[in-house]
Amino acid sequence: MVPFKVDLSKEVAVVTGGGGVLCSGFAEALAECGAKVAVCDLRLEGAQAVADKINAAGGTAIAVAMNVLDKQSIIDAQTLIHEKLGAVTLLLNGAGGNNPKGTTDREYCTPEDIAELEKNGTIEGVKTFFDLDPDGISFVFNLNFLGTLLPTQVFAREMAKTGGTVINVSSMNAFCPLTKIPAYSGAKAAVSNFTQWLAVHFAPVGIRVNAIAPGFFCTNQNRALLFNEDGSLSARSAKILNNTPMNRFGEVEDLTGTLLWLADKKASAFVTGVVVPVDGGFAAYSGV
Repeated sequence: MVPFKVDLSKEVAVVTGGGGVLCSGFAEALAECGAKVAVCDLRLEGAQAVADKINAAGGTAIAVAMNVLDKQSIIDAQTLIHEKLGAVTLLLNGAGGNNPKGTTDREYCTPEDIAELEKNGTIEGVKTFFDLDPDGISFVFNLNFLGTLLPTQVFAREMAKTGGTVINVSSMNAFCPLTKIPAYSGAKAAVSNFTQWLAVHFAPVGIRVNAIAPGFFCTNQNRALLFNEDGSLSARSAKILNNTPMNRFGEVEDLTGTLLWLADKKASAFVTGVVVPVDGGFAAYSGV
């Protein structure tokens, strides 16, 4: 249930990564406000489940298989969406994610680590910064950055004729990088920067471009990092909550108000090029 409703009945919305926890919530909220929604995901079955839920609730949605790293796949999806729903007026670039190959096992590099590396060439069972896989880092950058750029190339070309709205999904670690995840932090910083670039570039043709930067939300991707097998908080979760003034993880519904504000052409008519943190105060807190 959305906290308030705006009239999106004239909008045809594309949501990439629509089968995921956060983006399925985005798709459902847009549909509840009247938008026709194309739920796009690499996994068609995940997109179909979300589309079925929207349609069962009285909304209008279709499921579309789309690989955001394959431009022809996006073009094929656009053709189908145009045929089924009409010209796209709103693009939500939600596809993204991390990869273990771009993640270190430890938060810090210590003198002891360097000594062991010098002695043995490696630290058994530990992936250090020096062990990060370039292919894994490339995958993370491509998924988050190119996975935002390529759909925008395809769908914004149509929007440029009549105007439209692009909403990207960044992250609060774009403002200040988190330990262990250099590739993901850097990739989301690129998304935020790209959001500002696009906002300037598209202003003359009436396309507004903004981004939402979620803080810590429990998703399928990070659940194992946040909770132990017995359901208790992991050590990393305890650090997160200690540095979140509101002392909780976000819920999907916490993003809805920001989404609808940015999606509504009247409510945010003069808003473009902003990245809005929705993080319970995490980015504002110094830890002291």
